Amino acid sequence: MRYFLELRYNGAAYCGWQRQPDMPSVQQTLERALTTLLREKIEVTGAGRTDTGVNASYYVAHFDCEEPVPDPAQVVYKLNFLLPGDIAVGSMTPVGADAHARFAAREREYRYYIEPRKNPFTRDATWQYYVPLDMERMNEAAASLLEYDDFTSFAKLNSNNKTNICRIMHAAWTADERGVLCFTIRADRFLRNMVRSLVGTLVDVGRGRYTPDGFREIVGSRDLSRSSGGAPAQGLFLSDVVYPPGVFERKTFY
Repeated sequence: MRYFLELRYNGAAYCGWQRQPDMPSVQQTLERALTTLLREKIEVTGAGRTDTGVNASYYVAHFDCEEPVPDPAQVVYKLNFLLPGDIAVGSMTPVGADAHARFAAREREYRYYIEPRKNPFTRDATWQYYVPLDMERMNEAAASLLEYDDFTSFAKLNSNNKTNICRIMHAAWTADERGVLCFTIRADRFLRNMVRSLVGTLVDVGRGRYTPDGFREIVGSRDLSRSSGGAPAQGLFLSDVVYPPGVFERKTFY
């Protein structure tokens, strides 16, 4: 029997989502708790890989077990007691045997937060960056991303990607009443380290190192050496995963 889990996690204490030898990961922590609770070895497949220190305000994973679970809501309740405080499960839903948390996903969204002042209460969830940024220039540059599909300029070296082609549907900066900037980007897929590299380069547009046209040249060059260094991990959140309605529809963490 296959189930989808909706969860969220603070990635500060983990080497990322993916299981790693001798290092704590979200996947391994979740598998250990499910194995204890369901009394059979459980392996979990996630919607995608998040790197060390990256967070997820919304994440989807699936697992298989031998027998149907009579009361999934009760399992979620117990699972949250077993899991550490930085991982929370919102739902457990039976799905079709061919539903796949990673391969069935049609769209993903990331958000990146930049705080313009020192704040001890958000230092683990934002990039605290004190140089003034021109959001209008950053949005002009971000809008151009929808014109491209090859993002080799922002692909991590030695990632073994079969292709660096991604289809971006939305990319924009907003600011709240406190001046905290949020970059929201939606695409059918993302390359490893792509969003952090994009943010780092867009910040350089905002502080005047590049013009929006210069940013376009970086994207079009397909040259990783021309993009800026990646933004810090703690400001990045996977915030949505979208599936076809017949596979799975989001239920929690709005």
